[in-house]
Amino acid sequence: QDGHNTGTISPLCCNQPHIRSHNIYLHSPQSKQKYSIKEKRSSQEKFSTSNTKSEKTMSGDMMMDETHGDSTASNNAMDIPMSNANTTIDASVVQSRILQSASLAKQQEHDGDDDDDNMVQQPSFPKLSAMQAQGGKVEYRRVRCPPHRYTPLRECWEQILTPLVQYLKLQVRFNTKTRSVEMKTSPHTLDTGALQKGADFVSAFMLGFEVQDAVALLRLDDLFVESFQVTDVKMLRGDHLSRAVGRVAGQDGKTRFAIENATRTRIVIADTRIHMLGSYANIRVARNAICDLILGAPPGKVYNNMRNVAKRMNERY
Repeated sequence: QDGHNTGTISPLCCNQPHIRSHNIYLHSPQSKQKYSIKEKRSSQEKFSTSNTKSEKTMSGDMMMDETHGDSTASNNAMDIPMSNANTTIDASVVQSRILQSASLAKQQEHDGDDDDDNMVQQPSFPKLSAMQAQGGKVEYRRVRCPPHRYTPLRECWEQILTPLVQYLKLQVRFNTKTRSVEMKTSPHTLDTGALQKGADFVSAFMLGFEVQDAVALLRLDDLFVESFQVTDVKMLRGDHLSRAVGRVAGQDGKTRFAIENATRTRIVIADTRIHMLGSYANIRVARNAICDLILGAPPGKVYNNMRNVAKRMNERY
């Protein structure tokens, strides 16, 4: 149609991108009918293609299900009978995760029954007490109390008596005539070495150690007490001997405390006798330091050596 004769707007150019078809006129009813017909046809074609695709996928799934069913049927036909063990997972019950065939499980049960038949029941004997181990004989120990330890013993008697009676199950008494501590085993004593441990504990206290330090001999098995005299290291007399003892002790016991803390030992200086309590390796280090002081080494040098020893021991433990 011509726009001059009909009075309508002339058609637009079909090369513009927003025009869908060259047969469409924007303001004519015929153009609206053509556009609606085309949209209906395109929607019907899309719906038909989607239906055909869904039918194809459904048919493919049906085929896969059939093949899977055939394969499971064949697998069930070839299954090996398994044991009837409970294989469900329960958080409160610890179960085995090893699955065995019924034949293997039966064979293992048969082997286990044979082993039970061949095993001989071993006899069980109760633990013997200390008196029964010695054939019913009562063992006896006596530790003498020196005069300068009589008063500390009287003050700390309850602290000494408690571990001996309650833990070692020993019978203990103090003989005032002989001024000695006497110990013996009882029917309640279970440990055969309890009497010797108790004697070592009381002996350590008599040498001058504190009760708290001496109790370690009852609890630990690798502790020892070593004693020696200053004259065993070097023959000294008079003021020379006094100065040697003073170098070992230090001012207000400073040198002795430094050696104890560095070597983790306990040292008692009683006149010219020196007693050391600790493990074997720690006693050796402390003995070397004390011998250096007795031989005349300056305390400053010994302090430096003890500082190095303490550093190595801290790194070791």
